[in-house]
Amino acid sequence: MAFPLKITLVTACLLLAACRSDPIQFHTLTPAQLSGTARGNGGEIQIESLSVPAQVDRPQIVIRQGNSGVAILETQWWAASLVDELRSALVDQLANSSPQRRVSVRLDVQRFDSIPGQYGLIDVKWRLRNPGEGDSTLITCRSTLQTPSGPSIDDLVVAQQNNVKRLAALISQAATTAQRGCPSAN
Repeated sequence: MAFPLKITLVTACLLLAACRSDPIQFHTLTPAQLSGTARGNGGEIQIESLSVPAQVDRPQIVIRQGNSGVAILETQWWAASLVDELRSALVDQLANSSPQRRVSVRLDVQRFDSIPGQYGLIDVKWRLRNPGEGDSTLITCRSTLQTPSGPSIDDLVVAQQNNVKRLAALISQAATTAQRGCPSAN
């Protein structure tokens, strides 16, 4: 009787070990330390709306593979959906800006590409306007920001954090200057 019990226990242990999966790692677009100055007493920049392509708006990180493929990484997740991560990161970055007036921004992300060992890219159409003035647009811009990335997912996330920081700086610059033009993404 002891021998079949040992075989049963060993088999059960092997089956449980075979069912083990890699742990999920969570990432955020909000950097651990914000750079910038303290918030001023001027206006503020409010995010009116934000959209991202449906292919990447999910909790799992999506990377490009080759010219036409994508991979959904089942063990590498955003802390929230991508649209919520972007909104949170932009709110944090824009909190350091001090525009002369209240403005709102609408953002429509055209591309959010992550390619390990190459780059993170964000291509965004955005529109600044004064709240409460209907569709009276101050400016409409398109910014394409690309940051080199190392081979790891952590490297890609840092590259995308840098892109979000640069995007927030462009929006802040447009909101604080009197000229009506899109700032350069250089």
